[in-house]
Amino acid sequence: MPAEQPDPTRTPSRTPPHTPAPPTTPGPYWRRLLPTLLVLATLTRLPSFLHPLWNPDEGFLATQARRLAAGGVLYDTVVDRKPPFLPWLYEAAFVLFGDATLVPLKVLAVLAVFATAALLASLARRRWGDRAGAVAGVGFVLLSVGMPPEDTQAAAFGLFMLPFTALAMWCADRGYWVAAGAAVAAALLTKQTGGAVLVPVLWLLRSTADGARGRALLRTLAGFAVPVAAVALATGPSRFLFWVVTGSGSYADLSGSGLHALGRGLGNAAILAGAGLGLLLPLLRRPKAPTADLWLWFAASAVAVMTGFHFFGHYYLQLMPPLVLLGTAALQALPRRWTTTALTLTALACAVFVTWGFLAPRPELAHARRLADTIRARTDPGDRVLIWGMHPETYWLADRTPASRYLTAGLLTNFSGGRGTGSLVGEEYGVEGSWPTLRAELAAHPPALVVDDSRGKPYSPERLPTLRRILQESYVRAGTLDGAVIYVRAHTP
Repeated sequence: MPAEQPDPTRTPSRTPPHTPAPPTTPGPYWRRLLPTLLVLATLTRLPSFLHPLWNPDEGFLATQARRLAAGGVLYDTVVDRKPPFLPWLYEAAFVLFGDATLVPLKVLAVLAVFATAALLASLARRRWGDRAGAVAGVGFVLLSVGMPPEDTQAAAFGLFMLPFTALAMWCADRGYWVAAGAAVAAALLTKQTGGAVLVPVLWLLRSTADGARGRALLRTLAGFAVPVAAVALATGPSRFLFWVVTGSGSYADLSGSGLHALGRGLGNAAILAGAGLGLLLPLLRRPKAPTADLWLWFAASAVAVMTGFHFFGHYYLQLMPPLVLLGTAALQALPRRWTTTALTLTALACAVFVTWGFLAPRPELAHARRLADTIRARTDPGDRVLIWGMHPETYWLADRTPASRYLTAGLLTNFSGGRGTGSLVGEEYGVEGSWPTLRAELAAHPPALVVDDSRGKPYSPERLPTLRRILQESYVRAGTLDGAVIYVRAHTP
């Protein structure tokens, strides 16, 4: 990390948020630690390069980015319930490197893990000394793969949010309030729940002198509000508000799926606890370290994980940075052998998850590839197609233009893989106004091919009157593949 320079805009503190620990190692500290963190981040993410993509989020982003690069408009002709930073990042990568591979995004994911680890190391070193910095940095890299590989190896929202949350705390810890607010905004503009880090950032305002606290608060809020307002204006305030904030009410409804959601939540929590056991054990032994802001960060992140009641594995990535710092703090009050044991256990767990990443079968990816091959064989490059399913990566793999702005059946029916039943799934539960828009899109540009990839799920066309009628009136069944049903236009030979 670069040497800290005086900041003339920094708000004076009554006392520092935490008394900086005196460094015990001169300049070479970072010259040794940073390359180590980069090598570890690369090694732990090697499985991510084995496959073209790891989960539907990457497929959604890739398909979105291709449409944006072709002139699409975010939150208008290209839509999703996510903030804009990552679609724009994917778009930029496609413009620079081509849209046939996600390798540049995978490299950026390695750098995101590295940057988060470096910031956590700097935070820990400032508070507890050199050894703590190394433990926090290395511990985070090892823990960062501690969930199923489709959740941790993907270059998706949860991962790219982490450097901004760590940066927000790093800036707040030093009293750089404008920068802290801007980092919170960047986290939120990557994934909505990233805004939860604003809670511990505001808590750290307590360290400022009484007369300066109001100015520090205003600077933090300004740093947060200006980027968010600028992005809202750039994408259209009403569209931004709808797609990022207000348009997901039914998606977060737990009706009929409580037990399934609870089971998923507890199961993924247990996986994370197993991966982070080496850090949890010292934390249970010495939980009363002076880390109120870190506990608040962890608590706010836990609330963020529970938001929406879907409990996907990649949601739990948000818990990892505060958990690593809390475990590091606890280790400072324990004999040194605890540190060795903690890192050893975390490294062993990391090895298990990395091996899982190398060996895990990818049946859904294999299905999407076969389906994409069939779509390419039955259509011309300029044809539009409609894939009725939850795997938008098929559009990207097939290199065909989606017939609708809605890239998954989930946006039109409220179906989610995080729900175990078909409750609250149907046309009436889709995004407001989505079905009239879909009908207009299909009428204006009828797709040459429709693929029903529902495979018995609650969003199958048999349960959706509008889609069923469109298929009956304008399409004929032309075959099946792995349970997916292929339809061609009725007038097509």
